[in-house]
Amino acid sequence: MSLESILIEDITLSAALPLSTGFSPANALPPEAQAPAAPIPAQAIPGPYPSLELPDSLRQLLARHQVLVPLLRQWVIAKAVGGVHLSEEEQQQAQKVWLQKQGIQSHDQLQSHLGLHGMTEDDARWQAELPSRIQHHCHEQFLHRAEQRFLSRKQQLDTVIYSLLRVSSEHLANELYLRIAEGEADFAELAATYAEGMEQATRGVVGPVPLVQAHPILANVLRTSQPGELRPPLQIEPWWLVVRLESLQPASFDEAMQSRMTHELFEEWVQDEVKEQITGSSPSLPT
Repeated sequence: MSLESILIEDITLSAALPLSTGFSPANALPPEAQAPAAPIPAQAIPGPYPSLELPDSLRQLLARHQVLVPLLRQWVIAKAVGGVHLSEEEQQQAQKVWLQKQGIQSHDQLQSHLGLHGMTEDDARWQAELPSRIQHHCHEQFLHRAEQRFLSRKQQLDTVIYSLLRVSSEHLANELYLRIAEGEADFAELAATYAEGMEQATRGVVGPVPLVQAHPILANVLRTSQPGELRPPLQIEPWWLVVRLESLQPASFDEAMQSRMTHELFEEWVQDEVKEQITGSSPSLPT
């Protein structure tokens, strides 16, 4: 099967970019990193890393154009996940997703993309597989802390859907509240007609959104309401609000939440490592 037909039918980098055992993000992985290895124990996450050696003039230039931090971030991530092993199936799936995302369907398109971005085939493969490498690393290194983080953030993770109608007039707010409460008018119709905020475009419906995104006063009202309960007008300067809770969904520690928590922990660790590279202050390593 030709390269073009493989790309069109399969859209996989494995044909365009043959998997090579010599590939590494920094072109410096030791041979033992090429083969499957037992996960590094959570307490053995490497770091802080030696500083990335850059000439002062280049470092200043990167900083001036605000690309020093992104460069250090990618470098830290590469050092952390470079030894992660992906199965051949995972590699091919990651490459397929990358090609689809880039809109590449032929060998010529692939070569054009590489040339336009100054990338080699190994660079493209690295970019394609990076999300999967990060996913594996997060699971191996931070899963043991995920539930604790979830419990500490649970109230921030609850999501809510509510109907909102805000106006600047207390008198109008009371009138609209009574019309809804007595069944004389529909909340959505009144919101579309009278609301003075962005909720007018959605006929009053807000969400689903994290409960903590709401104003603290409004968040407390929603948290203490029952689904379908219409609350009397409340004032949050400079507005008067009529609110009805539609649904409150408490966050649960399911598989998706586990992944989210491990990625948050990884992101915090990366930020600490980048700070170390810039300031030289030693971050606290995950335990």
